Amino acid sequence: MAIDRRFCTAPMMDLSDRHCRYMWRQLSKHAVLYTEMVTSAALTRSKDIDRFLDYSELEQPLALQVGGYDTRELATAARLAEKWQYAELNLNVGCPSDRVQNGLIGAVLMKHPEKVQDAFRAMTDHCSLPVTIKHRIGVDDLDSYGFVRDFIGSQYHAGCRVFIVHARKAILQGLSPKENREIPPLKYETVYALKKDFPDCEIIINGGIKTIDECHEHLEHVDGVMVGREAYYNPMMLKDIDDQIYGSTGSNMTDIQLLHAMVPYVGQLARQNIPVKFILKHLLAVVQGKPGARAFRRFLSQNMHKTPQNSHLLSQALKLIQ
Repeated sequence: MAIDRRFCTAPMMDLSDRHCRYMWRQLSKHAVLYTEMVTSAALTRSKDIDRFLDYSELEQPLALQVGGYDTRELATAARLAEKWQYAELNLNVGCPSDRVQNGLIGAVLMKHPEKVQDAFRAMTDHCSLPVTIKHRIGVDDLDSYGFVRDFIGSQYHAGCRVFIVHARKAILQGLSPKENREIPPLKYETVYALKKDFPDCEIIINGGIKTIDECHEHLEHVDGVMVGREAYYNPMMLKDIDDQIYGSTGSNMTDIQLLHAMVPYVGQLARQNIPVKFILKHLLAVVQGKPGARAFRRFLSQNMHKTPQNSHLLSQALKLIQ
């Protein structure tokens, strides 16, 4: 089944886990959701694959993002992604953190396009899923348009036709991952130019996108948008995605209705002996500006670690909102 990537949520470590994605899916049926990055090494060596790959069918369309360069590990990751029936397999060539650089994962791979080609082929050879690449517009002093154009060209030659492009370069030394999301300037025109140079490729733009109006502006130049932190810290923006991006019936759900809809999920986690904090932490940003919103957040923050299997915490917190 074809994937409509006009609106995607970004893979974000410690944020876009299965519980957060379950919440997002209450607000949009059509947005394409991406997992946190999972390293190919973890998928190859772990004895608890469920921890990395399990999800609710409700989350589909769902893409699995992997990080790595070892072709044998990536082949294993591809087979697992297909076995678990993900809708897409995405290779991370954009993460700037020191931890992944040392394993030749993420943005550092842009300096080695031939390894990315080998990685892409290893994945496509071992699954029938669409395989995509997420990358930056440059890395360190390799930040000319020619560099990123040639990078995409090399992956195009390997067979890739879908690129998710973070419109900032990565600076691998001296900046934290957070600073890499804020300090290098956004260059949307570079991504637009890539679409012109590769018209038969699907180009998804990522970086600094905060509103649906901005999404529409980008969609005049590229095929899709990917939103990260704004979707997490302002999740209610997703309630209008189906209507305004996909031309479908939206959820029309209010923030309070969303929280009430999540009450059964909290109970489900508690019955499975899963700490309810794993979903409650994602709900703290849902309610903003209402009387009692601060008390709601304070109550959950103070109690979700004390009583990890308390299925009533969310219901109790909701009573604080007028």
